[in-house]
Amino acid sequence: MKIQGQLFIWLSVFILAVAIVYGYWSMEPAGTTALFLAFGLSIMIGFYLAFTAKRVDAGAQDNKEADVADDAGEIGFFSPHSWQPLALGFGGALAFLGVAVGWWIMYFSAPILLVGLFGWVFEYYRGENRTQ
Repeated sequence: MKIQGQLFIWLSVFILAVAIVYGYWSMEPAGTTALFLAFGLSIMIGFYLAFTAKRVDAGAQDNKEADVADDAGEIGFFSPHSWQPLALGFGGALAFLGVAVGWWIMYFSAPILLVGLFGWVFEYYRGENRTQ
């Protein structure tokens, strides 16, 4: 976590230098403001990571002798036979199509999204997979 904090702090220094040079050469307020806001966001993330790194134990990414496998852990459980992500993807695609084409498509995408979401959440509370 210490390395990530240093990376973000150095990134914020670079963004600040770019913002100053860009603001001086271009005299364009929107891009200059966006670069200064990017500097602010980057320095906040870097400060948080550097401040938190002092409180937590050193991770595998802070050890120069560590292997990739040292930082590996349990990712989680993913159902190998679930059809619910397909329903969520289809409902999400319809919802975004509704933003682009017409809001009336949301009436068709909302039930598909809700069925997919509730089906995924409660997948192991009913049926043949209830005991897993």
